[in-house]
Amino acid sequence: QVQLVESGGGLVQPGGSLRLSCAASRTIFSNNAMGWYRQAPEKQREFVAGIGTSGTRNYADPVKGRFTISRDNAKNTVHLQMNSLKPEDTAVYYCNAGSVLSSLASFRTMASWGEGTQVTVSS
Repeated sequence: QVQLVESGGGLVQPGGSLRLSCAASRTIFSNNAMGWYRQAPEKQREFVAGIGTSGTRNYADPVKGRFTISRDNAKNTVHLQMNSLKPEDTAVYYCNAGSVLSSLASFRTMASWGEGTQVTVSS
């Protein structure tokens, strides 16, 4: 059973914007924090942003002020609005769930990883 499906990636010029979406199964989304991660070529996967069930958010330092995470509880979906994109944001982006917000940054995730969505920032 597919639990997480990411979408919205693409090719964008530096300074541009993209909005990623992650559709999650109800069992994964409900009552759990949700987060976004990314993995660039030849690099380890890293935490990007997380949002708790109450809407509390946290962000990795490289994306603070540029990315915004949100969740739509009615649609079991989490979004990542990415503005002022830089070439170093190029990566495959993934979402996942955690029991609490603080678990996301330490990769204590609950679901199998999806296929991700490719984001390429290049002129």
